[in-house]
Amino acid sequence: MRRAATLAPKAPPDGTPAAPRTASGRIRAALEREIMSGGLAPGTRLDEAGLSARFGVSRTPVREALNHLAAAGLVAIRAHEGATVVKLTAVELMEKFEVMNLLEAACARVAAERHTIADQAAMRAALAECEAAEAAADALAFHDANNRFHEAIYRATCNGFLADQALTLRNRLMPFRRYIAFHPGRMSRSNAQHRAIMAAIFALDAERAATLMSQHLATLSDDVMAAFSAGSAGS
Repeated sequence: MRRAATLAPKAPPDGTPAAPRTASGRIRAALEREIMSGGLAPGTRLDEAGLSARFGVSRTPVREALNHLAAAGLVAIRAHEGATVVKLTAVELMEKFEVMNLLEAACARVAAERHTIADQAAMRAALAECEAAEAAADALAFHDANNRFHEAIYRATCNGFLADQALTLRNRLMPFRRYIAFHPGRMSRSNAQHRAIMAAIFALDAERAATLMSQHLATLSDDVMAAFSAGSAGS
């Protein structure tokens, strides 16, 4: 039986993301970084009143930020107890990325079979934004453009249920994807993989598109796990 190892984050990656525009977004980003970097340990209670005072806002944006963190699995919210930082484990994280790999590979395969000219235009535009972000060394812009590239592939499946499942899990893993977007070399490597995936989709090569997407997600998973000290998983 597997024993779940608690994830202890290593030092944060280089680069500092720009602050989100909304109050709830800024609070979410700040708490997310603290949780991911180990500044907020598992079991820490996140008090709405205390956070409101800390950030100088009402409880509404604090509550919105905590709900976003709960949706990502970083905090647990219980009635009459409030929000508490959860314990991240290597096993749980790897299981989520394993399913994400399967979903994204399926999206790439189906997109290769069903995509339209409009879908091609959306993928090209998103990839161009990814490449522009790389040229500008703007990791936050790359993160957003990368999301648009993958979402263009989801839509190209013409399967709303598959697209929704991929998007839901992608959003749940967003803090981890966002965390490693600032790693040196990440943008260049991802863009090279994006170009290959897009070429396979446009060539109607469903199996190659699925294989390349699976490899792309495996690289992402490896990068995320490398950002954390997983300890001994045991068996």
